[in-house]
Amino acid sequence: MARLSFAATGAGLCLLAGLSVQPVLAHSDGIEAKEGNAKVADFDIVHARITTEGSEAVFHMAVSGKAGETKPSAVGKLAGSEVFAYVWPTSIDPAQIGFDKGAGILAMTVTAHPDFDDTPLYDENGDGDPKNDGDLWHSHWVVLGPDDACGAGALKVIDIPEGAKPNLPKTWPGLPLLIDSPGWEPVLGEGTVELRVKFEDMSAVKATKYDGVTAGLRVNADVHAPLLCVADVFDVASGDLSLPGKVGE
Repeated sequence: MARLSFAATGAGLCLLAGLSVQPVLAHSDGIEAKEGNAKVADFDIVHARITTEGSEAVFHMAVSGKAGETKPSAVGKLAGSEVFAYVWPTSIDPAQIGFDKGAGILAMTVTAHPDFDDTPLYDENGDGDPKNDGDLWHSHWVVLGPDDACGAGALKVIDIPEGAKPNLPKTWPGLPLLIDSPGWEPVLGEGTVELRVKFEDMSAVKATKYDGVTAGLRVNADVHAPLLCVADVFDVASGDLSLPGKVGE
């Protein structure tokens, strides 16, 4: 099982996940990746990109299979449940979203998880109940950081310790995690995932570096810190998580 972890090197942030590093092309049109790095085609990244249109950032990922077709199996409870995710790690400071400055690695994610709902402000399936939509693909901002409790050097969504009062976005879903549920709706096509996100400060977006990742996360069996670990890395667009992507227009 590959795990997502970072190490500070002269080249920046590197992936230490046991994945083979393939040559990639990084430019304003995104990161081109070779096929065949992921066992499941839905998560086999061939292209990742962030572009801007007016006041919106467009997060785009192409895979070799049908995007979003594979979801975690339900286990019937929160503890030990899984989350599948399409992820764009960025160099944007978390303060741009409403978290504390320098809180960790800010990433946009498109996730699905059948055992819990973490978008309490939205009724994605339109049935009148906003608390039963976790199995539908939806978006989050998350702040990531290392925690050896998830595995040596592995990452987690950063926990909020009991009694702590960090800065949080207005659409924080109430979980003890640095996570935001802004309600931006992803569009999953035959082989692509795309998401449009509005920003007040587009300069922060245009200056960012980014990468593309597909991954599985797991809720701790004790439902305690660390609550949500990155447990399995399916693919990384750059091969080494060096955030080579440059935002295009």
